Amino acid sequence: MSLPQILKVAFVHPDLGIGGAERLVVDAAVGLQTKGHKVVVYTSHHDPTHCFEETRNGTLEVRIRGNYIIPRTFFGSLYIICAILRQIHLTLSMIVWDRTKYDVIFVDQLSASVPLLRLTGAKVLFYCHFPDKLLTQRESLIKKLYRYPVDIIEELTTGMANCVVVNSKYTANIFCESFPHIKHTPQVLYPGIHFDSYDKKVNLKDKSVEILKTPKKIVLSINRFERKKNIVLAIHSFAKLRDDNLVSANQFNNLRLVIAGGYDYRVQENVDHHIELNQEALQLELKTFTLMPGSTELVPENVQVIFICSFNESQRTYLLSKALCLLYTPSNEHFGIVPVEAMYARLPVIAINNGGPKETIKDRITGLLCSSTPMTFSRAMASFINGEYDHDDMGDQGRKHVQKLFSLETFVNTLEEILLRLTKDSSLSLLNPLLWLSLAISLYYIYRYLYVF
Repeated sequence: MSLPQILKVAFVHPDLGIGGAERLVVDAAVGLQTKGHKVVVYTSHHDPTHCFEETRNGTLEVRIRGNYIIPRTFFGSLYIICAILRQIHLTLSMIVWDRTKYDVIFVDQLSASVPLLRLTGAKVLFYCHFPDKLLTQRESLIKKLYRYPVDIIEELTTGMANCVVVNSKYTANIFCESFPHIKHTPQVLYPGIHFDSYDKKVNLKDKSVEILKTPKKIVLSINRFERKKNIVLAIHSFAKLRDDNLVSANQFNNLRLVIAGGYDYRVQENVDHHIELNQEALQLELKTFTLMPGSTELVPENVQVIFICSFNESQRTYLLSKALCLLYTPSNEHFGIVPVEAMYARLPVIAINNGGPKETIKDRITGLLCSSTPMTFSRAMASFINGEYDHDDMGDQGRKHVQKLFSLETFVNTLEEILLRLTKDSSLSLLNPLLWLSLAISLYYIYRYLYVF
């Protein structure tokens, strides 16, 4: 009987903060390591105060390169250029300094380093959460001009990976539309969640939980503080419960909207958008309160909207167990791990009827799918508040649904199969010289842009 093949796997991720992409990378790395494979994670930035526990407690080996050499932006601009340069520096340091031979290199978010990584002889898997070209606004002609070669580079370098995997069927369709020159359809690998992390009991003695304790019913929203997450929809929908008399005055006074999510003070959008959301709630005559990381200030009982900037695991456990329902407000979200987490915690989800949630949520069985208007979201909330749906039954259905399709074990096992198959495939060893030529031309035009401006 032959021994199982042990792989040496490197993960290359730009910033090991707190988010869905980071959670997937950490789970994949820990899962493969648990199965006996040798794993190292490379990143350009890792803040021990703003990361997942496995990356700071020694579970994973994390190597940080170039955080202070190349800035995140040039005077608030050229973010994508800086991100590419940071990743290339990370890759070069990995190749030149470490000189470690890897069987497979797992890359996500940015594909710019793929050609260099291919030169190491390792097989490269690129996990596409969503095409980067679709995640940016192009308000000005200058922005359009400089993004054009960047978009070409994204398609070229993504196509240079030995294997491309995406997080949903929705993303697979968008991938094919966005990258018409990449002829193969990527494989779908749904993210999974670590059930043990969500089976923990609520620790009511934890000080960070004590400040959240309330007899009020909680409506929960979990998302990063980014404008594209459309959190303002949750605030307007909540206010509409009162303004349209969808619930009684007593019922509304017994409700609290909790908006929790990733918040990084280094990211200006996080800072600005929190301020915008708070102002929006105040204009709707809602009493607000903000908890920053590490805060132990008691939340006043008359507060109607709480902003929790970067909640911890104990707070997450409490909120998921206490909430009446989860509001998931992004439109055309490529996957969305939060609804999966909520359903496993027996929490019904209200989400927009497009994108990834159409694949993860069973309408009227594990949650409600509706249009992205305050009216429809507000009415959906009212249906739970007024008992039109059986909260407990829907919660049980959601948990069974997640256990069947979105377990971390299924995710890791499938990923391992893909990696093992990839290492044995000798047909993907050569790079097309035309791709290198096209890449060189695109890089030249970016250089010219930076030189002129």
